[in-house]
Amino acid sequence: MVLSNQNFGQAIEALKAGKRVSREGWNGKGMWLSLSGVSGNREVAAENFWSEHNAEFARQNGGKATVLPSISMKTATGEILMGWLASQTDMLAEDWMIL
Repeated sequence: MVLSNQNFGQAIEALKAGKRVSREGWNGKGMWLSLSGVSGNREVAAENFWSEHNAEFARQNGGKATVLPSISMKTATGEILMGWLASQTDMLAEDWMIL
């Protein structure tokens, strides 16, 4: 079931509850947002980082580093964008859908 006509605050609450959200106004098909890194342990081992710089920091920090939550987007081209940022249009929109 999809909940339509939600505001940005409702979309954020849905993300925090583990749901995916999208906007009717987005041009790309199949795009959605999810919250990454919230549930469970946020500690990531050095060998699991993609960035060599982050991995080195983790090694210097006892072999792991804490990763903070972020919003990720599944793009229209089928890729995952880490660290999505909302535009003012997104924040003021009333066409958010909870998937």
